[in-house]
Amino acid sequence: MTTLLVIAKEPVPGRVKTRLTPPFTPRQAARLAEAALVDTLHAVAAAPATRRVLVLDGTPGPWLPPGFELLPQCAGGLDERLADAFAHCAGPALLIGMDTPQVTPELLAVDFAGCDAYVGPAEDGGFWALGLARPDPALLRGVPMSTPVTGAVQRERLLAAGLRVRELPRLRDVDTADDARAVAALAPYGRFAAQLDRCAPAGPR
Repeated sequence: MTTLLVIAKEPVPGRVKTRLTPPFTPRQAARLAEAALVDTLHAVAAAPATRRVLVLDGTPGPWLPPGFELLPQCAGGLDERLADAFAHCAGPALLIGMDTPQVTPELLAVDFAGCDAYVGPAEDGGFWALGLARPDPALLRGVPMSTPVTGAVQRERLLAAGLRVRELPRLRDVDTADDARAVAALAPYGRFAAQLDRCAPAGPR
């Protein structure tokens, strides 16, 4: 079975989901980030896995469910931090972020029989999931992150290494208020959608 990795930031106002401000306040954005993270962690907890690891920038809070190992993020760019997360895995591993609270346990139940890697493309050009049957940090280092071509470059890196790549469904990340509303509509009964209902946009300052 697979190790499931979640890379995340501690939901601290002013440090997470800054593109949600405005219309939301930093505190509201942090609450939305926490709700997205909790939905993600609960999906991971319900998915089949041999290990579940939270790769965290910050300190865990009461939002962390039982059954997760905690791995601090290393220093460096996002490519280095993703690479380091995979370096702590000896067997098949699937890594996701905290920006897709609509993710389900079924989406995370990947089978590496007949393939070497999975890529879950995001609508903004990045990727929401990356899976490697044989984790190799070198496959991530140097990939430009947070660009409209990140997902395509990462996929080409895998193909250039001779890996057989499967694609997961395309998902939308929560970066902006429009993203938040669209994602909440896809998972209307989740914690993220409930928190969005409670977060009325901030008025003029």
